[in-house]
Amino acid sequence: MSASEVISDQSSVSSDQWSVASESTQLITDHWSLFTVIIPNRNGAHHLPVCLDSLREQTYPRLEVILVDNASSDGSLELLARDYPEVLVVALAENRGFAGACNAGMRASRGEFVALLNNDTEVDARWAQALVDAFARHPEAGLVASKMLLFDRRDTFHTAGDYYRLDGLPGNRGVWQKDEGQFDTEEYVFSACGGSAAYRRSMLDQIGLLDEDFYFSCEDLDLAVPVHIATTDERLTFVPRLAIVLPCWRRRGSTATTVWSSSR
Repeated sequence: MSASEVISDQSSVSSDQWSVASESTQLITDHWSLFTVIIPNRNGAHHLPVCLDSLREQTYPRLEVILVDNASSDGSLELLARDYPEVLVVALAENRGFAGACNAGMRASRGEFVALLNNDTEVDARWAQALVDAFARHPEAGLVASKMLLFDRRDTFHTAGDYYRLDGLPGNRGVWQKDEGQFDTEEYVFSACGGSAAYRRSMLDQIGLLDEDFYFSCEDLDLAVPVHIATTDERLTFVPRLAIVLPCWRRRGSTATTVWSSSR
């Protein structure tokens, strides 16, 4: 992409100003759907190179990367301007939490498919392609979950899609289990972990974005609830089938939770 663009006030920017496309992207034929990756960030400069470098290695040819910065003070914006000019930056004046940052990114995005990605992750080079392929195989699906493994124990699950129990408690399917192929089959799950969740744009247009009252945690599960309810509503055509695809690796013991909550 030609240049980094920093947008500090979304409400004053028209839709055509969000475009940060390179000449190579413009030459791609129309059958490649634009895939947007949204990375919320709060003082995560030390995580960003691994995450963004892995996105540079993606085999999928039409990618839009948006980083939403929650008023960082650690040089995150300077790092992006210097080393990652292809990234579109939405700079927020205050920390709006995980949900607020993700919503800001989704409003700025242009992709037919929109993925949320934690800043402390590294994705397989075929990750975006696998997600797009899963949506193509399942036109009824509005959400797709990635197989998330621990960053420092790459044979161990963080999540293989999320569940919601009858007693109201949510959880990560397969958490702490060793990856022995038990979740390699595409199947229904209740929700996708927001650390690596992909959404079909048309579904978001119908049910809305994340509830920012959650700030961080369980906002992803909450978004899945109306999808389940909507299976009997003719206005909504997608059911919550989520496919487990190629992995992304999540850092165990990162400071993400502390960062989102302590600066509220």
